[in-house]
Amino acid sequence: QVRLVESGGGLVQSGESLRLSCLASPSAYSWNVMGWWRQAPGKERELVADSTSDGSPNYADSVKGRFTISRDNAKNAVYLQMNNLKPEDTAVYYCSASRPTGTMQTTRYWGQGTQVTVSS
Repeated sequence: QVRLVESGGGLVQSGESLRLSCLASPSAYSWNVMGWWRQAPGKERELVADSTSDGSPNYADSVKGRFTISRDNAKNAVYLQMNNLKPEDTAVYYCSASRPTGTMQTTRYWGQGTQVTVSS
């Protein structure tokens, strides 16, 4: 059974930092794209950042220069270093990981989410 377990959320003040972690299991699986999405109250879920298996990152414009995504493929882990946090970054952050599950088929899995709250 696939599990994505996130950690690292919390309450911080504007300008501070947080680091989110996500571990994917089972360890025998390999993952294509791993990343982070977020959903604020009353808004749709949006991509924050993701990374291919070779480490190529992709960022939402709103977080470029402030957030850094990294992966440790040996640990099936993905991290999100969030610096200079702003109140508008407040949301539930979800880890996402995709893997091939058939011919021309990819399945995306989601974590349970971790709350990030930034006070002004």
